[in-house]
Amino acid sequence: MHPSARRVLTFYKFIQLPSPDQDRDEIEAFGETIALKGTILLALEGINGTVIASQEGLEKLVTFLQQRYGEMTFKWSAVNEENRGFLRYKVKVKPEIVSFGVSDLDMSLTGEHVNAQRWNELVDDPDVLVIDTRNHYEIDIGTFDQAVSPETESFREFPQWVEENLDPSKHQKVAMFCTGGIRCEKASAYVRAQGIDEVFQLDGGILQYLEDTENADSRWQGECFVFDQRVSVDENLVQGQYQQCYACRHPLTEQELASPEFEHGVSCVYCLDLTSEDRRVQFRERQRQVRLAAEQGRDHIGYNPKKKA
Repeated sequence: MHPSARRVLTFYKFIQLPSPDQDRDEIEAFGETIALKGTILLALEGINGTVIASQEGLEKLVTFLQQRYGEMTFKWSAVNEENRGFLRYKVKVKPEIVSFGVSDLDMSLTGEHVNAQRWNELVDDPDVLVIDTRNHYEIDIGTFDQAVSPETESFREFPQWVEENLDPSKHQKVAMFCTGGIRCEKASAYVRAQGIDEVFQLDGGILQYLEDTENADSRWQGECFVFDQRVSVDENLVQGQYQQCYACRHPLTEQELASPEFEHGVSCVYCLDLTSEDRRVQFRERQRQVRLAAEQGRDHIGYNPKKKA
């Protein structure tokens, strides 16, 4: 691949950071030198990021991060050059690098990491409860065969779902997965803390599975939601068919985009009845600003050039 070609890089690591504010300033400064776009989150518990830059720039970032934090897992994927993915660069310090809301969680007691081949065996095993730890709008467009959805709006709802639905006397083997692995780190540690010992997590998440698995052997069905303006990727990790409702974040098919409930940047079939008229007025004003920016040749933050107003 040409060193100037742009790619997407995702990464995370749970590691104790004594001075995340200082780390933020230094990472922010380094990212600006390689024209980085995207978001990096820092907390006392570690680092989590999804960014886009040239291949050459991202390789420099990998070296920079590994010098600071040791070995990390990085996942690469392509970006459609018609879709710039992110329009700005942010490095933020947060209470958690993935919001879960459970304090004092022992992150040394996560589930057993398994590769794609072992994962297929778990999915095929009727004695294993397979849980998709993602949110419902992600699951709606793709998941693994036989996977259970917790029907959550946010990951912070997952602990309550576990308390209400998992019983160590009945569910002795649990396999969990998410997009890139970070949510499963916390989810699996929490499930083990509830008394279930045989807990497995898909190493590298769905994205790594799709990279490692031939289509004929795949247990994956549909597309995988991603948290950038590509919206989804298919089984070949190529940008998928979905666009996104700016109001509720739900991915939309071409048919749903053509429905009378869809108003670009304002509402869709999934949120029309959930959005107040005051909010729709605000969304319409935002879209007006987007159009004005486009007419003047400027980027409006949050605007995706694939989604025409």
